Amino acid sequence: MTDTIAAIATGYARTAIGILRISGPEARQVLAKVFTPFAGKTPLLERPAQSLIYGQLHDADGAVLDNCLATFSVAPASYTGEDTAELQCHGSPTMLAAGLEALFAAGARQAKAGEFTRRAFLNGKMDLTQAEAVIDLIDAETVSAAKNAVGQLSGAMGKKIDGIYNQLVDLLAHFHAVLDYPDEDIEPFEAEEIAQSVGKAAQDLAALRATYRRGKQLTQGVPCAIVGRPNAGKSSLLNAILGYDRAIVTDIPGTTRDVIEETVRLGDLTLRLSDTAGLRQSDDPIEQIGVERSRRALEQCDLILAVFDESRPLTPEEREWLPQLSGRAAVVIYNKQDLPPALTAEEKAAIAAVVPVSVSISAAAGTGLAELTEAIRQVVGLSHFDPTAAIIANARQLECVTAARRSLGEGIEALAAGETLDAVSVCLEQAADALLTLTGRRASAEAIDKVFEQFCVGK
Repeated sequence: MTDTIAAIATGYARTAIGILRISGPEARQVLAKVFTPFAGKTPLLERPAQSLIYGQLHDADGAVLDNCLATFSVAPASYTGEDTAELQCHGSPTMLAAGLEALFAAGARQAKAGEFTRRAFLNGKMDLTQAEAVIDLIDAETVSAAKNAVGQLSGAMGKKIDGIYNQLVDLLAHFHAVLDYPDEDIEPFEAEEIAQSVGKAAQDLAALRATYRRGKQLTQGVPCAIVGRPNAGKSSLLNAILGYDRAIVTDIPGTTRDVIEETVRLGDLTLRLSDTAGLRQSDDPIEQIGVERSRRALEQCDLILAVFDESRPLTPEEREWLPQLSGRAAVVIYNKQDLPPALTAEEKAAIAAVVPVSVSISAAAGTGLAELTEAIRQVVGLSHFDPTAAIIANARQLECVTAARRSLGEGIEALAAGETLDAVSVCLEQAADALLTLTGRRASAEAIDKVFEQFCVGK
C-alpha cells in the first residue's frame, strides 16, 4: 500500500486506445516525470484534478513515445482511494510496453493481478461483493449479466446484507444491555418478540439464498438439455440456435450417440446447450450409453427443451419420460411445423398438463426461434429480472449466507427450547460474523486473496 503501482489496463492486444494506469502516493509525481503538456504555463501538478490534458509521453531519456491524453485524481476521490493517474495512448502493444517501462523508471512498480481493485477494497471504496461484481462485469457475456453486475457493483448486495446485519446488532445490543445491567430500567425482551425479529432476518437470508441459481445462470449461463425421441429434430434445433451445422442431421434414427455440448447466446441469454441422444429403448450398446448420458443430462440441467415431432403421434416411450418434466423449468417445442400435424388435441393436452409453456417451430426452416427465446426467458425468470436487486453471484457468497441462515435457525431453536439469552446471542453473533465475512469486513486474508486472484493485471 506504500508503493506506487502501474500497469497496462487494456491488455496487450492491438487496439485503437491503450491505457496506462498508476496508483499510489507518488502517482502524480511519476506522471509528471514521463508526461509533458503541449500547452499552458501551469505546471502539471498544479492543474485541477480530473482535467484531461494533451501532451507527450516520453521515456527516462526524454525520447518521445507517444502523443496522448493524461488525467489524474487526488485521494480519496479516485477508484482506488489513492492518488491515481492514467495515460490514454494509442493502442500499440510495443509503445504501451515502452511506456510502462518509463513508469517503472520514474518510480512505480508493476501492479499485481487485481491490485488496483484490491486497494479500492482495502481503502473502503467498495466491499468484497462489489469487488466480485467488477470481475462479473468484465466477464459478462450478455446484457442481463452486465446489468446484474452493475447492480451489485452499485452496492445492492452490501445494502441488503447491512440491513440484516444491523437488525442482528440491535438485538445483540439489547441482549447485552439486559444481561450486563440487570439493575437498570431496561425493557426486557419477550421470547415471541425475539423469535419474530430473528425469524424475519432468517427469512430475508433464505430469500437471498434462493437467488443463487439466478446469479449462477447470469454469470455462467443456463445449463440446458435438448431432449426428445430419435428424429424429433433435436440436432436440427441445436444447429438452428447455433446458426451453423454443429450436429449431424439425417433421417436415420439414433444418429446422435453422445451428448453434444455448446455454449450459445440466445437474445440476452447464455445457454450451455446439451444435445442428447434420443430417449428410447435400444439393443445397440453404444446407443444405450448415449441414452444413459441423456438421462443424466436431463436430471442435472436447469432448463429442459423437450422436442416433440408434431408430424407423428406420441410414442409409449415419450409418455414414459414425460412425467420426469413435472415441476422442472421446461419448454415444450412442437417441431416440424412444415409437415402435416399428427399430434391430437388430447395428446397436446396431456403434454400441457405436465409442461404448460410451449412453442411451435420448424427447426429445419429456422422459424419460431424468437418465440422460443421469449418462452425460455419466461421459464428461467428473466422476463421480470430486476438488475438492482441483491443476487448471490458465487459460491463464496452462498456459503456465507448459508452459514448465517443456519446460525439464525439454531438461535430460533434455542428460543423454542427455552435456552437463555446467552445461548441465543451466541447464535446471533455467529450469523453476524458470517455476514461480515460476506462483505469483507471480517474476511480472512486467504478469502480475500481468492477473490482477487481471479482479476487480470491492470484492474
